[in-house]
Amino acid sequence: MSATLLSSASEALLLVLALALPVLGVAALIGLVVAALQAATQVQDQTLAHLPRLVGVSFALVIFGPWMGRELAAFAARMLLSAAR
Repeated sequence: MSATLLSSASEALLLVLALALPVLGVAALIGLVVAALQAATQVQDQTLAHLPRLVGVSFALVIFGPWMGRELAAFAARMLLSAAR
């Protein structure tokens, strides 16, 4: 029981990492590009920093959303099946 619980918790943490990484990666990459452009042009407007990141994260969620949903549903099904045993 304890080994199964540890295995499930480990799998859950890895799933959270796998699901969050694409969206966080897009946000970090866009933030880096925007920061470099702001430093080069010396424009320090806060809306310029947030709007491209919001658009990029929204686009990433549209692209990766179906995969994320499938992975989460498969994990939930595995957990429910293992709890039923």
